[in-house]
Amino acid sequence: MAQGKQTPRQKMINLMYLVFIAMLAMQIDQEIIRSYNDTNQTLTDTRALVEEKNDKIFEKTLEAKAENTPETYSKPLEDYRGLKVKANDLVSFIEGIKTNLKKDAGYDPKLTVTDNFVALNNTEPSSKTFFNKGDENSPSKISADLKQKVENLKTYITQTFGNNPDMKPIVDRANKTLITEWAKGEKVKRNNKSWLQYKFYGQPLIAALSNLEVVQSEARNIQSDALMSMLQEKVDADIKFDAYQAIVSAPATVVQGEPAEAKVAIGNYSSNVPGLSMPGLTVQNGQGVAKLNTGAVGDHKFSGKISFTDVNGKVIELPYDHTYKVIAGAQELKAQKGAIITADKMNVLYRGLPNPVSGSILGADMSGISLSAAGASVSGSGGKWIVSPGAGNTVKLTISGRDPKGGVISQAFDFRVKNVPPPQGQVQGKNVVAMPASSIPNQNVSVAMPDFDFPVSFTVNSFLFKVPGRAAMLVNGSSMSSVAALTKNLRSGDIAAVYNIQATATGLGGQALKQIPPVIINVQ
Repeated sequence: MAQGKQTPRQKMINLMYLVFIAMLAMQIDQEIIRSYNDTNQTLTDTRALVEEKNDKIFEKTLEAKAENTPETYSKPLEDYRGLKVKANDLVSFIEGIKTNLKKDAGYDPKLTVTDNFVALNNTEPSSKTFFNKGDENSPSKISADLKQKVENLKTYITQTFGNNPDMKPIVDRANKTLITEWAKGEKVKRNNKSWLQYKFYGQPLIAALSNLEVVQSEARNIQSDALMSMLQEKVDADIKFDAYQAIVSAPATVVQGEPAEAKVAIGNYSSNVPGLSMPGLTVQNGQGVAKLNTGAVGDHKFSGKISFTDVNGKVIELPYDHTYKVIAGAQELKAQKGAIITADKMNVLYRGLPNPVSGSILGADMSGISLSAAGASVSGSGGKWIVSPGAGNTVKLTISGRDPKGGVISQAFDFRVKNVPPPQGQVQGKNVVAMPASSIPNQNVSVAMPDFDFPVSFTVNSFLFKVPGRAAMLVNGSSMSSVAALTKNLRSGDIAAVYNIQATATGLGGQALKQIPPVIINVQ
């Protein structure tokens, strides 16, 4: 300031000037910190976008290509997944370092940059984290691990892609940017400091965070470059995707009143593909056109293969298939108007049993038809139902549906209702049988319903056996072996009877059995 003796006023002016200089310097420091923080946040946000693009777009595309053309894309996908593992290891390790640095500095993410100024300007956490006891000539284990993980990523890239000329830019970029030591002569330019010292010793928290973020961002960008190269290097350079078309995806058939959805997208294709072949199709402007078979009602499949020649002269085949449904048109419905319904068992419904019934409406979607019946229970769908009639000798079944234009079709049919036929006692499959007396103990008593189509089975629990002049004998089970003593004195012309047969049935829906008629045995 001024030379010689100073007045009190001059001393006060000089002090105020010094305070002003100090305040100005502090303000400049705050602006630098704020600028550093904004740059760091921009790097972080950009890295997040690159990570999302890598995972959700490029990697998914490479996986789809590897699935469709494994001989071409399986190896690049395998190489990329190895690259991703190394990059994830490095990025995750650095993220842990950043978290600890912020904690040690007292950084609070809820506060503004101004309120976090002391933490962001703190140089102690970086020095102590990367150097033992803050000695810049003694790198810590964290420093060694960081350098090792960077080198691991760079080594993987060099060894995996070093012999691939298409991947040379990725290898060159890794060798240039993924460094942990200065190149020869570079240390002099960096004030004779090593890479670790230059980047982290005595550095404010925000500077250390930014330097670490640069490494993370570079790892992700190399991933992105590798993915793009893997995808681009396999694309035939002679195929130019120069045409666009709106693509509509919608149901082939819809039912009136039911929700339906259509999707529209832009499709990009080539109008001139080398060696393009589409057997069975007419090729027009790079697209194959074919007339669908609509001659018969029902489900149809349209399928085939297309092929083209890639830049290496290899023929690539791509299969395709499409399923569509043909339903009757309005004119055909006029000629075929009506409905068909049949009972699966003798066109008769049996009371108390679950009778299977089939039905259809010509030209209508089977999934939309229904069946109802007054005085009977109905279950099922899609043309197949179970009907259980109640009282009465007839039941009216009504089948309903809609034609392709939405018109209602409904028609009723009358069916007879019959009781389940009575069961019949049998020996050797007959209710009247002739045999020698000595053969009777070798027989078994059974129960059956002749000419009844439902799957019914019976178990004989007991019966009475009677011969002339002797009391009836109760026999448990179905075997007649225990009646041998009663048959010894039988003569030709005698009659033996099996009666009061008690049995249980399976398949009659829990119905009680009526009295089972006796079996007559004529002794020979």
